[in-house]
Amino acid sequence: MNHFILKSQRVVFENEMRAACIEVKNEKIVAIHEYDMTSDCDLKNLGNKVLLAGLVDTHVHINEPGRTDWEGFDTATQAAAAGGITTLVDMPLNCIPATTTAAAFQQKLTAVSDKLWVDCGFWGGVVPENLNELAALLEAGVLGVKSFLIDSGVDEFKEVSEEDIRQALPILAKYQVPYLIHAELNKDCHEEKHAHFNNNKDYQCYLNSRPKKWENDAVNLMLKLAIESQQKGFQNKIHIVHLSSAQAIPLIQKARSMGLNFSAETCPHYLTIESEQIENGKPLFKCCPPIRESENREQLWQGLEKGLIDFIVSDHSPCTPALKALETGNIEEAWGGISSLQFGLPLIWTEAKQRGFSLVDLSRLMSLKPAEFAGIDHVKGAIKIGNDADFVVFDDCYQGEIELEKIKYRHKITPYAGRAIIGKIEQTFLRGQVVYQSEQCKGSPIGKPILRHERHHQEVA
Repeated sequence: MNHFILKSQRVVFENEMRAACIEVKNEKIVAIHEYDMTSDCDLKNLGNKVLLAGLVDTHVHINEPGRTDWEGFDTATQAAAAGGITTLVDMPLNCIPATTTAAAFQQKLTAVSDKLWVDCGFWGGVVPENLNELAALLEAGVLGVKSFLIDSGVDEFKEVSEEDIRQALPILAKYQVPYLIHAELNKDCHEEKHAHFNNNKDYQCYLNSRPKKWENDAVNLMLKLAIESQQKGFQNKIHIVHLSSAQAIPLIQKARSMGLNFSAETCPHYLTIESEQIENGKPLFKCCPPIRESENREQLWQGLEKGLIDFIVSDHSPCTPALKALETGNIEEAWGGISSLQFGLPLIWTEAKQRGFSLVDLSRLMSLKPAEFAGIDHVKGAIKIGNDADFVVFDDCYQGEIELEKIKYRHKITPYAGRAIIGKIEQTFLRGQVVYQSEQCKGSPIGKPILRHERHHQEVA
């Protein structure tokens, strides 16, 4: 099997960056040597280029089977490799059938065969009609489950009620898996949502239609239900996906102070774009919850700095150009989702370095913490002996812009087109094999599904 050494003056470990040589054998990191070591095996000298652990993105909508005209595993995982992501976790909705039963999950596993360019785990879903099948779905190997507290936008994935959540929490506590929550809660009548939409091309109208209060109320509800569950003797892992409202951060802090396992993520679009910059008639910027104002963005960065927001993931949520209403500019009717899967690292580095974050910080926020969250940090998320040999070779000084023709995912659209960035992925290694180099995916799809009950089967050779 492959046996080689990667040598770099700047290797990013869990708590430091230093010069080192990383020895790889049989897909694993088997030793970490001093920089000036000598060896008989193949040595690849990266010079001053940064060597990072492969990124872990636990929030990706791939939509296969059923809606592969939106996205599929082949294109999505190529984009992931191009973005330095060596492990992703697929969301349970927008595919048909939705991943809410063991049988549907098996269809998903069949669909990924020979299409994965990176390793891939899967979330299941909790919907009102599948509570009796939830245990079987978890036994089938999903890494955790997700629910919406509001209309998901697709008929196959209904929102849950407060009582549905109460019934699900004891089951999830038994399996000790994360419960991911799309945290928007509209307590008003459904017509109220459209009351602010007096101009369907006006981004501010859209922003007003999904206020911070929706997120704050949803996080408050999950805090209440987590306390109830704890009082009944259950320990749940509650996770708020794509946090947009910085006003909800104190609620997360409160939950943790009470001893609850309460975590949150945010996304590049909330950290790199401000609503004041979004022109009217630009549905590419529509997502749920929405991109908010500059002050809110800075508060999200502060939440990351303080450790109150745990990590950064893409929420790559693509659709066809027609569903994005690009020709009409109708924000109200457009599908809500941002396409950005392969650009997260340079986008975040461009903003983060201005705020005093280091590449060690980014590796923690985009590799280690999401790997820990998904329960795969024994093999993913850090450069350490025993882990998979998943690496990104990163030029952190490169200056350029995001070019549509370089997009690997299915539809070459993104709100970031033409945006100036710092940093470039030069190579991506998956378990010791180069899967991306010189702006092209290399070889064939060697990615593997990651199942919950198989997470601990890998051993150091």
